[in-house]
Amino acid sequence: MNYITAMILLFSSLNAHVIFHFDKESDINRWVIVDDVVMGGRSFGNFELNNEGQGVFYGKISLENNGGFSSVRYQLGKTPVEDFTRVVLKVKGDGKDYQFRVKADSRDRYSYIASFSTSGNWQEIEIPLKNMYPGFRGRRLNQPNFSHKYISEITFLIGNNRPEEFKLLIDKIELR
Repeated sequence: MNYITAMILLFSSLNAHVIFHFDKESDINRWVIVDDVVMGGRSFGNFELNNEGQGVFYGKISLENNGGFSSVRYQLGKTPVEDFTRVVLKVKGDGKDYQFRVKADSRDRYSYIASFSTSGNWQEIEIPLKNMYPGFRGRRLNQPNFSHKYISEITFLIGNNRPEEFKLLIDKIELR
């Protein structure tokens, strides 16, 4: 590694805040699955650690009974984001589209949403916070994009309007 590359990596790591970095010892008890069964659907998701220590969100989406989504949520407490402009996800997906969501306050009914596509390889997905739009139950709300001082909850969600199996590996989530 040359000097310039090393300095860039050092500088970028100084202005980062890790929200969650999975490893073999990670406590995933606070990651909660919420599927469409809460409204009568038949989809199901699971969340666990694999042998390499990554978080694995997987399951099956069903459109029966007006279903069609699965999510995994993590309440992180009131986390300041004023010094950061984006969320960076290190993930390996299955070629499907997912959503990453944040809530400024975990009591809010709506989330701020960004969609991302996966390639089947490890990816670093950068999501500008200011581009995350507000949504509730699949509908975009007529209010401004994310501009809060804190986030308190993060969510990964899949809901592509088709029945499908899914698998998303998560290595790290951080603010930059």
